[in-house]
Amino acid sequence: MNYAYLRQMPDNRDMSEQQRNILSFSLTQKLEIDKEVIEYSSKNHPIEERKKFEEFMHSLEEESNIIVDTLSVLSDRADELIKIITCMLSRRINLFIASSKVKLNKETTVVEIFPLLNDLREAQKEKSSQIGRPKGSRSSSKFDKYQAQIISLLRDGKNVSAIARELEVSRSSLKDYIESRKIKELVDGSWMEVNSAQEMAGVDNTILVCPFEQ
Repeated sequence: MNYAYLRQMPDNRDMSEQQRNILSFSLTQKLEIDKEVIEYSSKNHPIEERKKFEEFMHSLEEESNIIVDTLSVLSDRADELIKIITCMLSRRINLFIASSKVKLNKETTVVEIFPLLNDLREAQKEKSSQIGRPKGSRSSSKFDKYQAQIISLLRDGKNVSAIARELEVSRSSLKDYIESRKIKELVDGSWMEVNSAQEMAGVDNTILVCPFEQ
């Protein structure tokens, strides 16, 4: 089973960009993606609090393939990434990193993993030394908790005005949010089909596993 894994965080790349990069990489690697997995978080929770992510990891069968845009999508902390990668490799799960065109599997040595972690550390150092908000990052929004619901409603064909009425929010503010997060681009590009979950509003630390439309 091949999974594309995306994570929505304020300082991560737009999910539409993650999606495009994963699709491009998977095509070059001749990997046919079976499911798209999206993790929603309103803030950067430590791995111990990401229970849905843990459940997803334990649900994977041996020889499953996980494809991410960048390693930092899984976590932006080196110690957490070591735990995640160790868990994957010990359970014979293959990890593909689209941005660096790297595959990690049970044959991967520690020597091969460390350069990837060092790249992450350097990126974190550069980010922490910057004055002001890092380029490409975004502040959190009151609409973040509705993002899964917004995607689902857009997939159902509802326009911004109808969604604003349903969420009881300002149409103009909602339109600005959708454009800044490139949500329509994500939906229109899409392989993705978000299920109409009953409890979308207030979503946090949540994972949606969605079959791809072929």
